[in-house]
Amino acid sequence: MTASIDFNRHPCFNAKVKGQYGRVHLPVAPKCNIQCNYCNRKYDCVNESRPGVTSTVLTPAQALRYMGKVLEKEPRISVAGIAGPGDPFANAEETLETMRLIRKNFPQTILCLASNGMDLTPHVPELAEIGVSHVTVTVNGVDPEVTARIYSWVRDGKILYRGIQGAELLLARQVAAIRALKQHGITVKINTIVIPGINDHHVMEVAKTMQELGADLLNCMAMFPNAGTRFEDIVEPSRTVMAQIRNQAEEYLPQMRHCTRCRADAVGLLDEDRTDEMRGCLSACASLPSTTEIARPYVAVATLEGVLVNQHLGEATRFQVWKEDGNGGYCLVEERPAPPPGGGVRRWQTIGRILGDCRAILVCDLGETPGRILKETGIRPITMTGFIEQGLRAVYTGKGLTSLQARMRKCASKGACAGGGGGCG
Repeated sequence: MTASIDFNRHPCFNAKVKGQYGRVHLPVAPKCNIQCNYCNRKYDCVNESRPGVTSTVLTPAQALRYMGKVLEKEPRISVAGIAGPGDPFANAEETLETMRLIRKNFPQTILCLASNGMDLTPHVPELAEIGVSHVTVTVNGVDPEVTARIYSWVRDGKILYRGIQGAELLLARQVAAIRALKQHGITVKINTIVIPGINDHHVMEVAKTMQELGADLLNCMAMFPNAGTRFEDIVEPSRTVMAQIRNQAEEYLPQMRHCTRCRADAVGLLDEDRTDEMRGCLSACASLPSTTEIARPYVAVATLEGVLVNQHLGEATRFQVWKEDGNGGYCLVEERPAPPPGGGVRRWQTIGRILGDCRAILVCDLGETPGRILKETGIRPITMTGFIEQGLRAVYTGKGLTSLQARMRKCASKGACAGGGGGCG
């Protein structure tokens, strides 16, 4: 999927092109799963230039529109990244949907993510399949005794962990994530926030461990004191101190020395930032419809003969894809083959990718598991019986679905309705 992309155009990973190519950060990830003692996330903020800050938050569909507007203004943008304002994988659905939309609509764009690594590992295979080529993981220490002082808490699902227990869990997740990323051929940069008196003595150990895990690049970043945080009174390390740390860490990993500590909505070249200039456009895109329907023009249909909605999802060997014709009617775009029966959950995930530009799918029935998975990929499953055109009209206008679903026949097949991926029959 990414074979023809020139990865040398990534200005953060290749300092030689930072004056030729730029990046845009798409702020679609407001939630976070850890609390760092130096971090104060701010929304609707225009006065600070640092990670965790954005002037607004976008949905994936809004981010797609914004990406198009950005490229109109600045065609030298080569990278689309998600770097907050929270963590991408505390907002996994929004993150993955945004990456899929950018890959589909701007196929030459380099896709990039920055994460704390806590919830990253389960999503690595899909990131690789989408074509996310560069991932940054923030690792502030490899000794829980050190990092327990950096994080107030770590959240795993609904459970909060504090102190050494939280630090140990986070480190284990980070190590697993980095290993998984490298196993899938993804370039890994490590960000380490240097905090005087906390972990500044520990950076070499981080560099050594990250080298052993296969990381490609290390970015030692001076902590920026933020008001309202536990570390607000710690003085930012000097340039001289940072230079010494980077020179020593370079024994283990190449160093990134041109980081600009980008906002979560940063846009432009690293040396020619246009975030302020694009703020009005960002705000305008945030006022657009918040669903992915603006980016998903089609509706998929499970049908035997192309007239009625009369197939269970598990029975379908192909899907018809329809769209509005612009004259108040609907026209068939194409037919797409369904993956073969079997494969369990992976089959439903594959269907979600095959129909990634569809806002809904019309079926006569489907199981709970495939229904949930389709919803997670942004496709609304609609169970109904009747003419395809009736279903399409109900989807596009939002009217009449209840009556169609009331006449629905229940599938009599056994096995498929449980969502096992084996198909009907």
